[in-house]
Amino acid sequence: MFDEADHITKFVSAIQTDCKEVLLPPEAGLNAPGQSVVPVALIKGTRGYIERVAHQVNGCYDNGWYDASAVMIRRLLETLIIETFEFHKIANKIKDGNGDFFFLSDLIRCILAEPSWNLTRNTKTALPRLKDIGDKSAHSRRYHAVRNDLDKLLPEIRVVVQELIYLSGLK
Repeated sequence: MFDEADHITKFVSAIQTDCKEVLLPPEAGLNAPGQSVVPVALIKGTRGYIERVAHQVNGCYDNGWYDASAVMIRRLLETLIIETFEFHKIANKIKDGNGDFFFLSDLIRCILAEPSWNLTRNTKTALPRLKDIGDKSAHSRRYHAVRNDLDKLLPEIRVVVQELIYLSGLK
């Protein structure tokens, strides 16, 4: 026997399922349409995971999710510092007794003190400032980054990312 209500329910459910699949972004995410924070030319051709994080930095910024963008900047810095030490085959200098990489504060301390390279003055002053906004955005309940917080740091982000990409041998 034909149950019209059941048929309509199944039909609506099928449409909703199809619409969800159409509206959902791809499983691995999308590339950011813009390059407001990290120029794509800097990270293109490095490593897929670095490109993905940079797209997330830019995408979060472009959507007004400034705390998320700041946290992803922090993650990008951590990754690039680790890449730099690994490229120079001195990653043991940034690991604890268990073989785990240090937290960002110690990674910054180590990269600033490492004699294998000579960081520019701009990078030396920018690293703690970039860490600070990432920390506040990740850990402070009452701090919420606004666009101007990141806009003030855009030139520093570019300089640090480019310098670390070169020091890590990724370009």
